Amino acid sequence: MSEMDADPHDNSGETKSAMHTWRYRHHFTYKADQGKNIIVQCNLCLPRVNLLSTSKTSTSNLKKHLDRTHLGCEARPDVKRGRKKEEHNGEESRHCQLKKLKAEIISKCMTQAKIDELIFNFIVEDCHSFYVLEQPGFRKLISGLTEGLKSMERVTLFTKVDQGFSRMREELMAKLGGVQYVCTTADIWTANSRSFFGMTCHWIDRHSLERKSAALGFARLQGRITHDTIAGRIHDIHVAYNIESKVQTTVTDNGSPFVSAFKEFTADGPESDDDIGFYENVGAVLEGESEQDMLLFLPTVQRCASHTLELIVTEDFWQAVSQGPMCQLHYSTMAKVYSLWSKCHHLQVGMEAAEEIGKMALVVPAVIRWNVEYCAVQKIVSLTERELTELCARLEVLRLQPEEMAFLKEYVAVFHPLAFALELFQAEQKCYLGLVIPTVLSLKNKLNEQKDSANYFGEVIGAVVVAIDVRFQELFASTEAKIATATTPQFRLWWMAASDREEMCALLATEASQMDPGNIPEANTSRSVSTIESEDDFFSYGSAKPTVQIQQRGVTEEIRKYIEGTGKSLECLQDFPRVKQLFLKYNTTLPSTAPVQRLFSQKGNLVTSQRNFLTDDYFERIQLLRYNSPVCAPLAE
Repeated sequence: MSEMDADPHDNSGETKSAMHTWRYRHHFTYKADQGKNIIVQCNLCLPRVNLLSTSKTSTSNLKKHLDRTHLGCEARPDVKRGRKKEEHNGEESRHCQLKKLKAEIISKCMTQAKIDELIFNFIVEDCHSFYVLEQPGFRKLISGLTEGLKSMERVTLFTKVDQGFSRMREELMAKLGGVQYVCTTADIWTANSRSFFGMTCHWIDRHSLERKSAALGFARLQGRITHDTIAGRIHDIHVAYNIESKVQTTVTDNGSPFVSAFKEFTADGPESDDDIGFYENVGAVLEGESEQDMLLFLPTVQRCASHTLELIVTEDFWQAVSQGPMCQLHYSTMAKVYSLWSKCHHLQVGMEAAEEIGKMALVVPAVIRWNVEYCAVQKIVSLTERELTELCARLEVLRLQPEEMAFLKEYVAVFHPLAFALELFQAEQKCYLGLVIPTVLSLKNKLNEQKDSANYFGEVIGAVVVAIDVRFQELFASTEAKIATATTPQFRLWWMAASDREEMCALLATEASQMDPGNIPEANTSRSVSTIESEDDFFSYGSAKPTVQIQQRGVTEEIRKYIEGTGKSLECLQDFPRVKQLFLKYNTTLPSTAPVQRLFSQKGNLVTSQRNFLTDDYFERIQLLRYNSPVCAPLAE
């Protein structure tokens, strides 16, 4: 007989004082004394040896073990012992009832279909490998969290991708069917010797005036990339979604394949048959199929404003610096800066030193992104002289001299407007074509303001301003860009010279008179009380004159009243339906290709050696499902 079952009147020790009246004592076997504690074996854990220690005067540790490990029907009080000596009549204990209730709730909330939906969203939204489904740890995780439900198989996932893509495509085509004006962006991305053509679509909701975006294509490009291949891809995607007649412009970078494609296939107006582009399906010819030339035309092209500014910095800026008197100072300074970046990027001790000394993670810029390089220089300039000296000594880099630091500080101050303009152009939700001209004009003014006071970059600023005029010359002459700017309430005609405003008003009136009357809604006359939500809402310049019903006023009067207005929010366009229609038509265009670049942002999770089993079609479907989840229905239902 074990000590746990000894006679309670035995005076052999204190070990029995706290145990002999406990109603769960039959689940434990006494093993040994250990000072003020005793060692027992849990009988419910057998055959596994599980020795537990508890105080001779308390059983709380043992009770916690039962609650945590054997919650429910396994741990029952001894019906022959205990203070209450309750008879066990077959009724389940309270713990067992709670456990069963929990299982019932989970079974009702977490069905196998719900688990499959969550796993599908997990794989697609974060671009995880399909092989995750076959990992033993992942299967155990799903089984443990769902009370025995299973993770889907890879074959099931492929089926759900097909179903989700079909549902997403149908919903997107239905949305685009109700849109009047559309803008597309296109770009090419290459990784692991594989090239992909990406295209996104953008429009403005005619009621809320909010920007909407969706991805249309992420197709694999085989063989040599030529201008006719790109033109064919653009045309095929436009036709597939039935938007070829709605696309106002296609935004691309300044790369030669895109420039050649739009130069060859864009229809700028009435042309002879000799000027019409033909697209030949070279792949079909090589496979022996009958040769078929397809007549196609592309919409007008809008050069990416962000890429144009990048070219000004990477080409015109560097050319001006290399030919100026500050050439040697610039190269010596940047050589030391790049040395710091290199040490922080490749050596763990370098990154740790930057975090310890400067209390920051030193940014290591990418090769093709000037604004990231600018932020990295900004980080270095923010260090104190003592911190920078200590950092250079720790990393064994030549110390920056006072003149070199002054050079960097002026670099950061002078070109801050340029970095700010790039950030504006790379936005998406609140970025319109009408933003470009005022931004470029403001950029020129801010650069010229610093030209006279600059010690190192005076001549460089002049060269950059000239480059801005040259590279944005086509935009400044664009009627579409001027109308887009004039119909943006934030700018109206304030950016124009006073002598040109009358001509612009006449142009707006002419364009507004050509709008389809059926597409012009009635004015919003219900908004009578103004609200203050920002500084722009707070400041006013006198009460507006009472307006008559807009549907009764003439086009010229509506344009005049809009030009004389002072509101800067898009909400004020609700009072000017013809101006609103012009805004929708000309400001649907985006100023940059940033959205299609974001389409490529998570591609690396799939384009690896472990994911090469995916066909090009499935790779495209995964990317489109991920990108379009905000605008379409949930990924899986």
